[in-house]
Order: sequence, then C-alpha cells, then structure tokens
Amino acid sequence: MAVTLSERAATHVKNFLAKRGSGLGLKLGVRTSGCSGMAYKLEFVDVEDPEDTKLECHGVTVYVDPKSLAYLDGTELDYTREGLNEGFKFNNPNVKSACGCGESFNV
Repeated sequence: MAVTLSERAATHVKNFLAKRGSGLGLKLGVRTSGCSGMAYKLEFVDVEDPEDTKLECHGVTVYVDPKSLAYLDGTELDYTREGLNEGFKFNNPNVKSACGCGESFNV
C-alpha cells in the first residue's frame, strides 16, 4: 500500500515545516463527513504514533493512520494553483463518487 506526494506538494510541505520551525512530517487520513460520506484530513505531525504507516516521499515523511490506509492506497497528494485558488489536491483512484462541492467522497 502506498501514498505519494508530488514534487510540488513535497516542496510546499517542506517550506511550511521550515516556517513553522518544527514537525516530523505530514499525516493524511479520512473521516466520516459531508454529503458523500468521507472527507480528507491533513495535519502536521509533531509526535509519531507507532500505529501509523510511515512513508518517505521526496524528502517528506508521510504518516497514514491504519483505518485510512485502505481508502488512500494509491493516492497522490498534489499541490495546485488554479487562478486565485491554491491548495492540496488528492488524486485518489479509489473514489467512486464525490459531492458537487468536492469536499467529500465515497469509495
């Protein structure tokens, strides 16, 4: 099982961690939410959870909790800029449908 970051996403995370002055990496997960059932969650990791899967991608440590790993397997996290909008984009091959606003998904 694998989760990856694009080079753009890795660069953004590294820059943010440097500005923040602390942090071990980025934790990805899913939670029950929204009209389609699940939503992504991102947080910076200051203390490792031994239950998390730990991956290395473009110099960034990525943590995924055990419950989320099956939903995120094969996902690439990218960082995009479209006009005035910018942010992380999950390219998840497991998604069967997503809500109209793009905030939640179903597998």
